[in-house]
Amino acid sequence: MNWSGGKDSSLCLHYIQQDKRYHVDCLLTSVNAAHDRISMHGVRRRLLEHQAMSIGLPLQTIELPEQPGMQEYEQAMMSKVTALKNDGYTNAVFGDIFLEDLKRYREEKLATVDIQCVFPLWKMSTKQLMQEFLQLGFKAIIVCVNTKYLDKSFCGRLIDESFVRDLPENVDVCGENGEYHSFVFDGPIFKFPVPFSKGDIVYRTYQAPQQAQDTCNPMNQPSEYGFYFCDLLPQEK
Repeated sequence: MNWSGGKDSSLCLHYIQQDKRYHVDCLLTSVNAAHDRISMHGVRRRLLEHQAMSIGLPLQTIELPEQPGMQEYEQAMMSKVTALKNDGYTNAVFGDIFLEDLKRYREEKLATVDIQCVFPLWKMSTKQLMQEFLQLGFKAIIVCVNTKYLDKSFCGRLIDESFVRDLPENVDVCGENGEYHSFVFDGPIFKFPVPFSKGDIVYRTYQAPQQAQDTCNPMNQPSEYGFYFCDLLPQEK
């Protein structure tokens, strides 16, 4: 399961665990090794580890430099996927919903090592998926927003009905175009809630990749773009 720690990954994992054709045996996450945080989301590695412990699945990571180029990213990704293939894995699960170029990119790359891609949420209504996410009892917090789409006030908010109502009309409710990223801390796939406290909200700018780099970063972004990040602080149980 290609795991970002966010909303779509969580709902996707819930879906695939109900499908008797598949058995999910590990979570795979791209990590910014320079800062020890989930790539793009900015969530601390310790919280990622707490998620995996609560879900009850082993965690594997793709260790990346701070701002990898596509060649660096693809080398690290393919090295990890090849190792997983050698360990007997046959499928890679993704939470993508409607980004055709990103889906094709994943399929083409993983086909080179004979890994089949699975997209349980593909082409489903994002409004329906958000409604189901909330009805199932998932709980999530917004950890970063793309300033092209959302202002600072959305960063650090819980995903609930009021959050959905406040989203501008040009923003996909699931953030499928990279409008926002989230951290899920409770729900039906978790054995216990992941404890955390909210820290500072900070602003960062990044050079956009030429192509998609992880489970939540769509292609064809501007050459530079800005994010507000809400730092989440792990609370040890």
